[in-house]
Amino acid sequence: MIKTTFIGSLFATLLLANPVNATEYIYRDIMANTLAPEHCQAESKAKENATKNYNIDRFSKKFCQSQGYGWHVDEVKSVGNTVCDSCGTTQEARCHQEDVVVSCKRIKPGTVGMLPGKG
Repeated sequence: MIKTTFIGSLFATLLLANPVNATEYIYRDIMANTLAPEHCQAESKAKENATKNYNIDRFSKKFCQSQGYGWHVDEVKSVGNTVCDSCGTTQEARCHQEDVVVSCKRIKPGTVGMLPGKG
């Protein structure tokens, strides 16, 4: 009986204790364009390469990091539109994505140990 009372009171104490504050974030949406590769390819292959997840993810990371220290990709909201430029008279082209929308985040200053000496 004493064990159940002790365990019950311990459980109640844990429930009534102050909850730990969750990390708060600042969000920012950015619209930017990816860069076209230096070499020309067949237009179908160039469009395929421009829309690859690897390419979008790589540039999304660069977009967020250009905002300053601590900014990271939260999600890619839109991959934008594929735009191609022809390479002279050949059937080859260079393609890139325009108007890629990325949501970036960083930890809000003053939350979760961000203040010196208060952690």
